Amino acid sequence: MEASEERVMPKKPTRAQIMQRKKRIDQLLRSAYSPDKDHLIEFSHFRHYNTTGLSLVLESGRGDKLSSNLKQYIQKLLKVNMEGPYGAEWPAEEKVKRKEMSSSEALYIFVRKVASTPDDAEASIIGFVQYRFTIEEEIPVLYVYELQLEPTYQGKGIGKFLMQLVELIACKNCMGAVVLTVQKRNSSAINFYLNKLRYNVSTISPSKVYQLIGVIGEEKSYEILCKTFDHEAKVVLEES
Repeated sequence: MEASEERVMPKKPTRAQIMQRKKRIDQLLRSAYSPDKDHLIEFSHFRHYNTTGLSLVLESGRGDKLSSNLKQYIQKLLKVNMEGPYGAEWPAEEKVKRKEMSSSEALYIFVRKVASTPDDAEASIIGFVQYRFTIEEEIPVLYVYELQLEPTYQGKGIGKFLMQLVELIACKNCMGAVVLTVQKRNSSAINFYLNKLRYNVSTISPSKVYQLIGVIGEEKSYEILCKTFDHEAKVVLEES
């Protein structure tokens, strides 16, 4: 008869280890938000996107440095794309998004058509991605707040291109995952993230949390999705 193996419980981290980890994460976030850092510079070959009949250029931006014209454009595009998926929740959500838009923590990548004249440069914007560096369940992550393209430019591979760039930025800045929220009513977005980009429903998403604690009949209008880049993030955000 084989001797039974004694289960070895993982050791709890010491206070010093916890503080050291917190310090490391704080340093990562400060570095990622450095006012002198332009994340596009590290991936200069991503600044241009060319496909059949379409030539685009990418530019970085920050929420607290947006021009009034850019703010108006963002608000308009959000309304066009998101009023339907949010339904009756949209008026309240629009106010939240307006506040988030101008935050000093909001980082942007704007997509522009190659302008024919300097005067129409700002009018040539056709979409953007807004992201932040933050912490989820003690894991440093890049959180995509918005990925918005004008309807006529959707389905042309631009969204996938932007998400691949965002994932590279996350890895370059030592983030454990990319995380985002998507409305359940937005079936095209759900399909895009889950099937085309291979994201997963995160353990911090309401549907998974309610399932874990045995809550029945409670439901939220959104899911939280993620793509992890290391073992620790995978265990915490996908498998726990």
